Amino acid sequence: MNYIGSKLKLSSWIEEEVKKVVGDDLSEKVFCDLFAGTGIVGRTFKKDVKQVIANDLEYYSFVLNKNYIENHEEIEDKEKYIETLNSLPLLENGFIYQNYCLGSESGRQYFSDENGKKIDTMRVQIEEWYQAKEIGDDLYYFLLSSLIESADKVANTASVYGAFLKHLKKSASKELILKPAHFLKNENTHQVFNKDSNELIKEISGDILYLDPPYNQRQYSSNYHLLNTIAQYDDFTPKGKTGLREYNRSDYCKKNEVHKSFEELIKNAQFKYIFLSYNNEGLMSVDDVQNIMQKYGEYSLQTKEYQRFKADKTENRNHKADKTFEYLHILRK
Repeated sequence: MNYIGSKLKLSSWIEEEVKKVVGDDLSEKVFCDLFAGTGIVGRTFKKDVKQVIANDLEYYSFVLNKNYIENHEEIEDKEKYIETLNSLPLLENGFIYQNYCLGSESGRQYFSDENGKKIDTMRVQIEEWYQAKEIGDDLYYFLLSSLIESADKVANTASVYGAFLKHLKKSASKELILKPAHFLKNENTHQVFNKDSNELIKEISGDILYLDPPYNQRQYSSNYHLLNTIAQYDDFTPKGKTGLREYNRSDYCKKNEVHKSFEELIKNAQFKYIFLSYNNEGLMSVDDVQNIMQKYGEYSLQTKEYQRFKADKTENRNHKADKTFEYLHILRK
């Protein structure tokens, strides 16, 4: 998925820096990705560590991580279920079609009419299988992750769901085909949570804590609200032109709250090594972060320049303004 703040391009650098501090052998280490997003960093370390703990307050993120992180053994017949979902006759009046497609006269065009109906059809069937106990948690979250990612590929947006496009773009006109969300298999068990990070940190412990909180006032809940709606598939009245649902407002996106929340998190963390990803556009400055972290142990900093993800793909990505600096703040507690 194209995802704001994604660490896909930075994951190998993060892994390299972690190993410089902790050591190359992480096989007995517990690694926690507390603001997991799509789970890229947790997936990177899954192959190396004893256990990954992944958490995010957004439900679509929880679903993705239940598949990519928690699933670790082969799931029997998973491809058969994918094939079945791709061949179902379409529902006519499901929630996504009714509220997020033009054909229903909703006034919103997040998906083509056919793709909206396909999302509804697949989502309803997955839930029916789960409620009837035909499928367990592992297959349920695998299929839901596959649907979320496949739906995202045909969304009629400029990559985020804060607004839809007036006309169907080329990729949104293509038929939605459910593609499997393959996960890494290994012998270790992993844990995934859907909790407030500042509360969860009091309940868990481990060796390596990786933090990638929101940097600025951009709320992930509103930018990716439709992915939460597909994941939860609950009944509510979408609000306004963009069909928003009630959403979480993180303290890490509030200038007056972020410093207090961050210090509480560091103070309560029961981890020896803490790594914080933050960039030069964040609400907290480098000095702010250093002043907080160095109260609790030995602090250091690594910096990397890179090209950031932009929602507006028409902008000139080679322009100097596209460059940003990623800071990796390091604490030995």
